[in-house]
Amino acid sequence: MALEWLALLRQAQHEFSTRVESVTDWSAPTPDTDWDVTALVRHVVVEQQWVPPLLGGLTISEAEERIRPLREDDLVAEWNQYSGLATAAWDVAPASSLVHLSYAVVTVDHYLREQVCDITVHAWDLARATGADEALDTRLVAAVWDVFDEQRDMLGASGLFAAPVPVPDDAPLQDRLLALTGRDPRPSEGGTR
Repeated sequence: MALEWLALLRQAQHEFSTRVESVTDWSAPTPDTDWDVTALVRHVVVEQQWVPPLLGGLTISEAEERIRPLREDDLVAEWNQYSGLATAAWDVAPASSLVHLSYAVVTVDHYLREQVCDITVHAWDLARATGADEALDTRLVAAVWDVFDEQRDMLGASGLFAAPVPVPDDAPLQDRLLALTGRDPRPSEGGTR
């Protein structure tokens, strides 16, 4: 597992942390039309809950038994707790391990990159939803772009993202990344997922 991606994970978590700690309206809409801020944060926290058992070699059904309901009244504390536990699990995960995900058995490195991408995009979603700073770390954006650009055809077919949003070829990389995941990076409002 590349140390660079562990550093990127920490940066992605930092990006999300700074935005989740400033949430004042938990019912605000997000760029994902199916989620308000509470649902978005809950999704990211639950993903962190899955990390330790999956990195520990458990299957989805075995890991599911370890997932506990979140304290909805303090999602900031839940984020801090579970992202910390996830980080600790990443720090000791053997690079040669395989991880059982819902769609396949993948390498630890694949799962790590997936997590970095997920947290990064949702950090922007949270920023857009709450009016926080939308600028993400440029190294993080470049790394996530590289992953998603290689998966361009699969992203559209997965149903996990809305259709790509057209942006100019010379748009900033962050805008192109967001557009690729069905998010409209322009300041104007618009529902995407």
